[in-house]
Amino acid sequence: MVYCINLIRHGAPGAILAFFIWSLPGSVGMYALSIGVSSIGSSLPCAVYALLSGLNAATVGIIALAAVELSHKAVTDRLTRTLVFLAAAAGMMYNALWYFPVLMATAGVAAVVYDYRWVHRPARRIIGVLRALGGRRRERSRDDGAHGHDLAGPSPATRISAPTRDEPVLSGANTAPEPRVIPKEFRLDFSWKSGTTLILTFFATFLTTITVRGVYVVAETWVSPRDFLIGLAIAQSFPGPNFNFAVFLGGLTAANAGCSPLAGAVVAFVGIFTPGIVLVHGTMGVWGVLRSRPWVKAAVRGVNAAAVGLIYTAVYRIWQVGFLDEGFQAGRSLGDDPWWIVVAATAYVGGRYYGVAAPFAILLGAAMGLGRYGVVSERG
Repeated sequence: MVYCINLIRHGAPGAILAFFIWSLPGSVGMYALSIGVSSIGSSLPCAVYALLSGLNAATVGIIALAAVELSHKAVTDRLTRTLVFLAAAAGMMYNALWYFPVLMATAGVAAVVYDYRWVHRPARRIIGVLRALGGRRRERSRDDGAHGHDLAGPSPATRISAPTRDEPVLSGANTAPEPRVIPKEFRLDFSWKSGTTLILTFFATFLTTITVRGVYVVAETWVSPRDFLIGLAIAQSFPGPNFNFAVFLGGLTAANAGCSPLAGAVVAFVGIFTPGIVLVHGTMGVWGVLRSRPWVKAAVRGVNAAAVGLIYTAVYRIWQVGFLDEGFQAGRSLGDDPWWIVVAATAYVGGRYYGVAAPFAILLGAAMGLGRYGVVSERG
């Protein structure tokens, strides 16, 4: 969003400058964290595990709050509510690199099909035919055919052809696109042809990258589960985008392999942010042409709903591995100890009803984790 706003208002140089101001501080911090984590031993002090568990529990509360707030914006009718639910449920049931983009694309197609009533009309015809057949069978069973026909009301054929009051109306399909006036200084001089070429080039490269990653990277254990969870927990309290977590993974992977951590961090930084920047530039050229098309609006509505549903999936997955201790460094469910449920609920309620900012809620979770460690160690 920061990049898009500055791209429109100040052009590519201003957008790139704003992007680096926004992302570099957190990236530098995550790079330093990767160097520190690569040098620690096989186990950590119990207090550190308690702090990390508190961070994870508070993160669950904050992400759940974000999911609920985004749901209020994404859910506009019964379809979007259903797509949010189905995307969340499907995301919890399976995990693969290609799976989540497919879910979002499927939701976009489903929204287009729903808005254009491509399924509703055939279904209504089938239901009408079935009702007509049922009505004819009932008429044959009557002893007094003529009298029964008078009492039966409109014929089945009339019921099929008569318009119903709840006939769905295609939202936006037959309406004229709303007029949109953009000041000349805010217009992006980028044609739809250039945008289409850029997007197609990106997707060709992206599909190749998926194949290479699936063969050479997915099966490798370059980062231990404990180190992964340490970085994930601490990344939530860092400034800038959460995608800076990739810098931590890149630096740590390179350090574990005996390579330069800086090189690994730079490669990860470029790899995680370049696709989005490329797509933004491509979309800017295409969006001005497509934004008024009803099917585009429907598809975006479905994709947004699925994306919100996948946030609930993220809540579930962090919940399942957020509790760290010396005996289970790979993580286990936060629900195994009621205290972490309290921490997550505190972050959620504090953010939703008391205006507590997300960084402060996460730091509060860390403090509550240390408090639990103090109480448990005193009892022990």
